[in-house]
Amino acid sequence: MKSITIKGSERESVGKSATKAARNAGMVPCVLYGGDQPVHFIAEEKSFKGLVYTPNVHTVAVELAGGKNYEAILQDIQFDPVSDKILHIDFYQLDPKKEITMEVPVKVIGNSKGVMAGGVLRLNQRKLKVRALPANLPDFVEADITELEMGNKLYITKIPTNNFKLLQPDNTVICQVKISRAAMKAAQEAAKAEKGAKGKKK
Repeated sequence: MKSITIKGSERESVGKSATKAARNAGMVPCVLYGGDQPVHFIAEEKSFKGLVYTPNVHTVAVELAGGKNYEAILQDIQFDPVSDKILHIDFYQLDPKKEITMEVPVKVIGNSKGVMAGGVLRLNQRKLKVRALPANLPDFVEADITELEMGNKLYITKIPTNNFKLLQPDNTVICQVKISRAAMKAAQEAAKAEKGAKGKKK
């Protein structure tokens, strides 16, 4: 999985006044959990743009002043309900020897036979929960729709996994090709025409 680097500095004070001052200066208060003790730090708000405002998923390389570096994932984020500015972010420190659970986006590949015949592709799952060691976390999960005919569904059991596990039930539908109104109308008209032709032959 791709990584984004967030550079910051540890917080000397975590009180309300210090937190308010940090936000007024364009900084975001953060906490890193998962280690021996929580690490409180601040980082520039603009540095989170590629991490927060994107459909993609990344791990995070937290680099703090003084040479302290951590590998982490975004665990929780709080926004201001009025301005939508980032108020606070929680990170979770990764252990290279311990599996982690994350949601990753679904990437559709291939050209469905059903779609080419006039059907409509419906994506039921835009993200899937995966579990893997940090080094094996995928950027996305591929869903190959090539063999989907009109009315077919692609189940999670058909998704290839490589060094990671999918945590959804086996009957989870990733996507399906539904019959469009135009295709249904065309089929009805064809059936009506065929019925009429048979009637004339009699």
